[in-house]
Amino acid sequence: MPFSFRRTRIDTETPEVKGKTWAVLAFFFELIQVAAVSLAIIIPVRYFLIQPFYVKGASMEPNFYDHEYLIIDELSYRFGPPQRGDVVVFRYPLDQKQFFIKRVIGLPGETVEATADGVKIYNSEHPNGFMLDESYLADGMPPSPMQKTETLKADEYFIMGDNRPSSLDSRYFGAIKRSDIVGRVWVRGWPFDRWKAFDRLTYSTQ
Repeated sequence: MPFSFRRTRIDTETPEVKGKTWAVLAFFFELIQVAAVSLAIIIPVRYFLIQPFYVKGASMEPNFYDHEYLIIDELSYRFGPPQRGDVVVFRYPLDQKQFFIKRVIGLPGETVEATADGVKIYNSEHPNGFMLDESYLADGMPPSPMQKTETLKADEYFIMGDNRPSSLDSRYFGAIKRSDIVGRVWVRGWPFDRWKAFDRLTYSTQ
């Protein structure tokens, strides 16, 4: 009578081991799901809604200092244009790899006259011009030696630093285009003792 051999699978895993294996796999699967959902939220927020930026230099003192971290609102300008007084981050027109932070002074279609005595704005509502009330500037700030008058095109903005004597801005390189503006400064996140959310300014022309 011939011999026959039957191969039998030997299961070496006990129910306890199987349970632990499935628990580990389930944990990693859940971790992957959480990571995927987090990326789906963070990436759009990071690239389309807000961005962190780092202040370098003294051109915006006393309102923004060197080494401060800011959160930039990129969403607002998808629904409306920049307003006078907004502190914005933009690409430097002469080197698009660099980012500057300045304040919007002149709006499209206006003529801006920046002098040692202040800033005068000419537009359709004020053909004779009005002096800009700039209470955000430091008391006793020395007058800037740089003066300029420029009429802005339909997509141009005149920007200036709050520390006028130490700011490289539109007085030197001219107006910036709307497409150069990344977003508006929304929150100062660091240092913690200077944390602040920034509202948009309302100007009086009286």
